[in-house]
Amino acid sequence: MPTHRDFLSILDFSTAELNGLFRLAEAIRAKRYVKKPMKGKALAMIFMKSSTRTRVSFEVGAYDLGGHALFLSQRDIQLGRGEPIKDMARVLSRMTDGIMIRAYAHSDVEELAEYADVPVINGLTDLSHPCQILADLLTVRQYLGSYEGKRIAWIGDGNNMAHSWIEAAQRLNFSLRLACPAKYEPDPVTIAAARAEGADITLVRDPAEAVEGCHVVNTDVWASMGQEDESNERIEVFSGYMVDDALMARAHKDAIFLHCLPAHRGEEVSDSVLEGAQSRAWAEAENRLHIQKAIMAVLIGHEPLAPYMAKKGRAKRRGHRRAG
Repeated sequence: MPTHRDFLSILDFSTAELNGLFRLAEAIRAKRYVKKPMKGKALAMIFMKSSTRTRVSFEVGAYDLGGHALFLSQRDIQLGRGEPIKDMARVLSRMTDGIMIRAYAHSDVEELAEYADVPVINGLTDLSHPCQILADLLTVRQYLGSYEGKRIAWIGDGNNMAHSWIEAAQRLNFSLRLACPAKYEPDPVTIAAARAEGADITLVRDPAEAVEGCHVVNTDVWASMGQEDESNERIEVFSGYMVDDALMARAHKDAIFLHCLPAHRGEEVSDSVLEGAQSRAWAEAENRLHIQKAIMAVLIGHEPLAPYMAKKGRAKRRGHRRAG
């Protein structure tokens, strides 16, 4: 039996645990949490895909918690020369206390977790981006008070971000509307699994229909890293999916706009929306640091979540299977 926990998917945490993570992250953001649970511990950070926010937030977060982070690109380790993932997992487990990986194939992260003897954190795959969605929900709590009963709109590609939003809707009490072009919808199995556990998910074609009355409007680039060859085709397919002032005007009057960044102004979002009064993209980016510190404190630093999982204010718990 494993003696550690991984974070590969939002479904690896229960509803109560997710709310505990949010409360811990809020304590960290407010500087009420001053412990150093990673003192003397090292985090290996494997980057098959480059990143600004993921690298900086995990590296600074590990330092703030008293630990040390090692940046490892494919050029820096033998993985780039064909070393099997399972071999690397066993070696890193003997030298570090946790592994964060940002990869293309989700199966690579699953294999890493299978053979590692230390916690593995999914920094991003082509299938999911759980750390980002937890940062997004932390931002929703920060500016709207709660995600409970809120309507959240996803506009654009049914990509890894959309999949993690769907998993979050499976665990938490909000409704999710996704507007995606034909042939660019999220994985139907992921949607079916969430709906089977009571998630309120609506998939439409028209962005205006998805945004109508929503409290949160969210989007991402149309061509992600590794899809550069599809850029021209995707620009044509997604041409009616830009979040601009006219689309935002259909949302709730107090709605906020989120974008995981980097943004392509004039494509998936207008400059006026990204820089506008409703945009929370910069606070959202900062919240990557706070939620990931909470995740590392719990998984690597063994910070107990129980004190942050108080019944008072707990979100309505949906029936679900426990993962992880």
